[in-house]
Amino acid sequence: MSTKILGIDVGSFQICAVIAQHDENGMKIIGIGTEKTQGIRKGVITNIEQAAKSIKNALIEAQRVAGTHYERVVVSISGAYTKSVDSSGVVNIPNHEIGIREIERAMQMADHTADIPHEYEKLHVLPYNFKVDGQEHIEDPIGMNGSRLEVQTHIVTVQKSSLSNLRKAINLAGVQLDNIVLSGYASAIATFTKDEKELGAALVDMGGATCNLVVHSGNSIRYNEFLPVGSANITNDLSMALHTPLPKAEEIKLGYGALINKSVDLIELPILGDETKSHEVSLDIISNVIYARAEETLMVLAKMLEDSGYRDNIGAGIILTGGMTKLDGIRDLASAIFDKMPVRIAKPKEMDGLFEILRDPANACAIGLCLYGAGEFSPYEIDSEKKMRYHGEIISKPKPSFRNVFTDDENSQNLNQKTQDINKDKEDAGLSDINFQLDTLDRTSNKEELANIADISKQEKKPNPFAKIWYSITQLF
Repeated sequence: MSTKILGIDVGSFQICAVIAQHDENGMKIIGIGTEKTQGIRKGVITNIEQAAKSIKNALIEAQRVAGTHYERVVVSISGAYTKSVDSSGVVNIPNHEIGIREIERAMQMADHTADIPHEYEKLHVLPYNFKVDGQEHIEDPIGMNGSRLEVQTHIVTVQKSSLSNLRKAINLAGVQLDNIVLSGYASAIATFTKDEKELGAALVDMGGATCNLVVHSGNSIRYNEFLPVGSANITNDLSMALHTPLPKAEEIKLGYGALINKSVDLIELPILGDETKSHEVSLDIISNVIYARAEETLMVLAKMLEDSGYRDNIGAGIILTGGMTKLDGIRDLASAIFDKMPVRIAKPKEMDGLFEILRDPANACAIGLCLYGAGEFSPYEIDSEKKMRYHGEIISKPKPSFRNVFTDDENSQNLNQKTQDINKDKEDAGLSDINFQLDTLDRTSNKEELANIADISKQEKKPNPFAKIWYSITQLF
């Protein structure tokens, strides 16, 4: 069964929409559309209508390339909106066997007991450690026997107002989303190898206007942070230092973007405010400006990692991705700043489709969103729609066991009320069971009601014993 997934990376510098086709053979990239971002600054939506227009233009271009429509939509949200907390939950296992239901109960308990500010809403509930009967470091408790299950989770929360603004912008663009995913989490899905996940690694997604830092250790994200600096800051620095217009500064960055350039060659640039005049600038000066901003950015990120307390948990080192990593020499600079830790420039995972998209690290987040929509997420998770998800589930057919355990009583009351209403309708209409069933089938499309009606129709009416006696007496006379 094939599913077409749309991933929309809502960046501060560029909107990137990628359409992928997922089936039993894997993932294939079939379309991409990009649009310069308007209405979003430093990861924060400042104009909903302009943001929606940018999203819509990127989507139209992606559909034009793909030549088809999408069926599932996953959208990124910047780390600027988020805060994270850790929480744990403990549950008893009555039947002493751990299944999806028991893991869900434990995660719901951790979700329920988390100390979340009133103005924030949970985006991801990600378990990173399980304990069974006190035994720690259980990689996956599914199928194990025990009487007590404990889970430790990393919970990513987001401002309610910011989440509402993002949903409005997406809806104005004519899109009905299925999930919202932290952008750094999506980039990690697209770039991390299995070994890097097991050993622990820090992902730095260096975008146009922001940098997102994510630490992955064990089975899940353990830490995430945000820096409102990106490659657009280099463009601004070049414009001010060289006294040239921003479009020309962007062109210089893309054409001569190297951190080390000892060339003394001169290039001619227009003068800011009077583009009819020009002046000459050495390539060495341009490299010095780029180097200064890149060095400052990496030093701040290194300090963030040090302050996180997880620096010793990343045996696989630093993974760099995003458009800013295309600067020549940034890997060597990062290795020096991160104290000789292993550093890798990461492109999205290899898959079928448009190879030029896969070769560009700037597309890592959008491709990661498509992979998330296809089920490539942490082994277990409660997602942005408060649904229990697990690796390998059939995405197109939600399991009936995916219920919020804290609303089971409410669901049961609603079902009982529906049963009472149906019985009342039968009495008022004076219909027989079979006639009422046929009549109701014509009037409803709700599956729960149909299932309930079917159960009612199968119940045989037990004859009244007094009616039997009366019938016998009347037959005698």
